[in-house]
Amino acid sequence: MKDLDLERLFLECPYTVMKDGDNYTFKTDYDLVFIIDFKEEFSFEPIPAYWFDLTNFTHKASPNDDKVRETVIRVIMEFFRQNPDIMLYMCDSANNQQAQRNRLFLRWFSKAKQSERFFFKTAMVKDEDMENFVAIIVPKEHPYLEDIVSRFDSEIMLFKNNKPQ
Repeated sequence: MKDLDLERLFLECPYTVMKDGDNYTFKTDYDLVFIIDFKEEFSFEPIPAYWFDLTNFTHKASPNDDKVRETVIRVIMEFFRQNPDIMLYMCDSANNQQAQRNRLFLRWFSKAKQSERFFFKTAMVKDEDMENFVAIIVPKEHPYLEDIVSRFDSEIMLFKNNKPQ
């Protein structure tokens, strides 16, 4: 993965984004620290796919802070500017709030009007009676978009079909 342009993020994000090893971090006005990570652990041959991970490092409740939304969306846009690949994410299941986190991310993404530029699809899969939400985000202009979406759907179906009922 190509590193994100921190100077560009400094100019565009309401919170200052810093690189910390392989992660990106920012601190809010409420002293919450968020960590953003992109891991290449999956591939839609020949296109790399990166898992997007957003973690509230301080583990304190986050108020409704539009600056967090704006910073996260700007980081995602910078990711795609540098890496026109595939992004996947799975909502954290802590406190059984994964469905709420999925709705929040969908709202953030739609509020930023990114559905015009990106294909976005969410799927719910169960793992040992726990609902998990997995999503894929791909630039709509991606030359392999149809193949990528088909592969994502196939992977989700395989996962669902191979789980005991």
